[in-house]
Amino acid sequence: MARMISSRRKAVNTAIAWSVGLLIFFPILWTVLTSFKTEAQAIADPPIWFNFHWTLENYVTVQERSNYFRHFWNSVVISVGSTLIGLAIAVPAAWAMAFVPGKRTKDLLMWMLSTKMLPPVGVLVPIYLLFQKVGLLDTQIGLIIVLTLINLPIIVWMLYTYFREIPVDILEAARMDGAGLKDEVISVLLPMAVPGMASTVLLNIILAWNEAFWTLNLTAAKAAPLTAFIASYSSPEGLFYAKLSAASTMAIAPILIMGWFSQKQLVRGLTFGAVK
Repeated sequence: MARMISSRRKAVNTAIAWSVGLLIFFPILWTVLTSFKTEAQAIADPPIWFNFHWTLENYVTVQERSNYFRHFWNSVVISVGSTLIGLAIAVPAAWAMAFVPGKRTKDLLMWMLSTKMLPPVGVLVPIYLLFQKVGLLDTQIGLIIVLTLINLPIIVWMLYTYFREIPVDILEAARMDGAGLKDEVISVLLPMAVPGMASTVLLNIILAWNEAFWTLNLTAAKAAPLTAFIASYSSPEGLFYAKLSAASTMAIAPILIMGWFSQKQLVRGLTFGAVK
């Protein structure tokens, strides 16, 4: 009887998990399907599911109208650049908070996290004027700086959490063997925190890749990433749903593929230290 109840519970949990997964995946599926339709088929009522004339016209038009690879390269440079700079700042900060905490360490962490609650539009004007003054508008460097500062609290928090799970005895043993601060961090701490570091890097790249508010307001043409590439298909004449879907599919495909192949590392890193 207990085995039967357990089997039923497992079946119900599996069905719920699949239902939630399909619900989350449906918008992506619909976007991909719409990208292969004509504009007339894309706005048809009732919606056309699979029984339509599949075409690559939207992808050809999107590539002819704008240089996809230039936007793609901008996204790569901005997301990877902001991640690397963020790590360079966050690793020593998280190490200090985890292993040399002060009386106000928790208050400092909460203050850093509270900056994520600030509406971006509240600081848009001063940042825009500052960037205009120093010549950082529509530049990769400007976006890297902004996205680094935006995502830095999350990077510090994640690394701090992972570092806290590493036994202090190991670091003390390294010091007794003559390891200096540099050797302690690079040769002992970071290798032990590889799962957490990997998930932090992946999450930060995803956040930077998907950032739309700052990329749309601080870029025009030269440094515009894929989020601006998608927004260019919204015009005063209306929305071109099929072409917009094609642009969206081309923009999300690289990050989806990266997430698919690195899902084990991401899950392992996010659960690192959850069970002692």
